[in-house]
Amino acid sequence: MEFKSSNPLPTKIMLCLYIQPKSSRDQWVGWYGEEYKLAITAPPVDGKANDHIIKLLSKTFKVAKKNIMIEQGELGRHKRISIQFPTLIPEELASVVKIIN
Repeated sequence: MEFKSSNPLPTKIMLCLYIQPKSSRDQWVGWYGEEYKLAITAPPVDGKANDHIIKLLSKTFKVAKKNIMIEQGELGRHKRISIQFPTLIPEELASVVKIIN
């Protein structure tokens, strides 16, 4: 599904996520306080979880991995992630995305 808007896609977006590692499957869970909860299968060891998050976001927003940056929370569960030049914003995540432009 695509983001429905009369405006063009933003050049930069921000996500505030709460990460649940070692889940049975990758899934967008729902709001967790002021952050959106993302369950991932990767363990929180040696950067595997961060790599997995970047790969998952790359597929979700159809953007190159180099355009995704963990701005805050590289070593924790609470992460602030920026994505430059997304080509898709799924409808179910439109409320999660903060447009930076």
